[in-house]
Amino acid sequence: MNVPRSQCRSPSRNARAAFTLPELMVTSSVLLMLVGGLLSVHLLALRLDRIGRAKLAATDDARRSLGILEQEIRSAGWVQVGNGDAFSFAPVAPGQPQQGNAIQVYPDKAVTNRFIRYYVEPDTQLLLRLDSQEGVACTLARFVTNSVAFAAEDFAGNVQTNPYNNRVISLTLHFSQLLFPSMAVGPGSLYDLYQVRTRITRRALE
Repeated sequence: MNVPRSQCRSPSRNARAAFTLPELMVTSSVLLMLVGGLLSVHLLALRLDRIGRAKLAATDDARRSLGILEQEIRSAGWVQVGNGDAFSFAPVAPGQPQQGNAIQVYPDKAVTNRFIRYYVEPDTQLLLRLDSQEGVACTLARFVTNSVAFAAEDFAGNVQTNPYNNRVISLTLHFSQLLFPSMAVGPGSLYDLYQVRTRITRRALE
């Protein structure tokens, strides 16, 4: 059987190697969409990592400060609420709302020259702990935005006006943690706010 020669010809080399213009455009479009999707996922992962770091840092500061503070207040002989810094402390006068930026914890009520002072510095936004025996303040929490952090309350959560023996010490901390620390702080900057609140009572009530 004879086969016509025109049916046995193989395609030319150029026809086998080349793409048509529609094929090239479709391939380029698919590649661009794939690269764009990968970049979007990468940028989203970086943003979530920054958010997670900010939340973990705020949580760690709150856990560390609350753990030490709760232990020392519960075992204290006496606690005073007032206003102070690294150099002085003034308790709230009777008849005034028992709240301020600092508390002074006395391990022994009879020994007044041995105390531990907790206070918030509004300028530096730090919660600090000062031991009278060491004389050096150490940082417990950063990015604290509220200055009135301590209060003496009753069992119902009302701020008292006198230093009663069975009062409850309330601690409220507002954290402002930057999500993108490389950005300048100001209008349009991104940040998250966190609040930590606890109430602590001394074990030894007379």
